[in-house]
Amino acid sequence: MNLDMVKQAQQLKSQLDKAQKELNNTIIEADSGKGAVKVTINGQQKILSIKISPKVIDPDKPEQLEQLILKAINEATNKSQKVASKQLKGLTGGIKIPGLT
Repeated sequence: MNLDMVKQAQQLKSQLDKAQKELNNTIIEADSGKGAVKVTINGQQKILSIKISPKVIDPDKPEQLEQLILKAINEATNKSQKVASKQLKGLTGGIKIPGLT
């Protein structure tokens, strides 16, 4: 491996580290049930919070609340993955790197 390749690899690692920090600070929100359940997630798919309106808490219908939570989490995760993919695609040249893209 020549010196230029090492420098390029170090530069790419630096750019990827910067992108990961930016994704960690990127906040994405999603909701379901017309805002009854709100999920906040970052660009690294880490759930930061879940807010549930008391109006949708019905002890006789727990599956309804479960579905609202699941829908909001899935939407937030999908949005986060799209943001991460878009940001990292430019750095990796479209190459899928496990754990990054």
